[in-house]
Amino acid sequence: MNSVLEEQLRRELEDQGIFCDACQASLLIRHLMLVIDKNRSMNLTRITDPADAVTLHVVDSLLSLACSGVSLSVGDSFVDMGTGGGFPGICLGIMTGARGLLVDSVGKKVLAVREFIDELGLHDLSATKMRLEELPLMAYEPQDYVVARAVAQSNVLIEYAAPLLKNQGILILEKARPTVDEFNHADKAAQICGMSLVSRETFELRDALGHREIILYRKTRPSRITLPRKVGVAKQKPLGE
Repeated sequence: MNSVLEEQLRRELEDQGIFCDACQASLLIRHLMLVIDKNRSMNLTRITDPADAVTLHVVDSLLSLACSGVSLSVGDSFVDMGTGGGFPGICLGIMTGARGLLVDSVGKKVLAVREFIDELGLHDLSATKMRLEELPLMAYEPQDYVVARAVAQSNVLIEYAAPLLKNQGILILEKARPTVDEFNHADKAAQICGMSLVSRETFELRDALGHREIILYRKTRPSRITLPRKVGVAKQKPLGE
């Protein structure tokens, strides 16, 4: 089973312009199967068919690597905001060798992700239970990248990410079909938070399984307001609306 899934994964990634070697494919599929197995005892995903999960979890998590503005690699650091079952953080760690902090507010998910990291031997990844507004207040160094995969509206994610990024750091947002309003609100929030739009690229998953947009923002200047705001305020009073 795993070898068939590994071949599917490598083929689909190649179709997106992403090279994946055999060792990486093996680790990526092992992670996916760990998630599916763990899902029998806790809710990590609604996608339980392995072939569909390859596309909708693993390939989906790696689409940003096909973007010209993303050069995540060994020596870089990133934060995965709202990692869930380790998507996209574990996948990006496997493919790039970058140091990653995977964050989620649900303790059971964080414990599961730590199990996956240990099982796969991914020593450059770690997971923590924390609200995203609290993370900049801890002793974490500014990041090269922050990634988020459809966990909130774009303007809210921009606010969360801004205080986590170093100067010239990149926020990677993955969305399905953001509305014009969402994009306009994000643009206004970015201006407030000291960030600038880099690019907006579109991708199609196989067999019409989904349309994806990868939107990149670069931190270019200090925020106009003090960040982070208090827990909950970003969602209660979103910037740019």
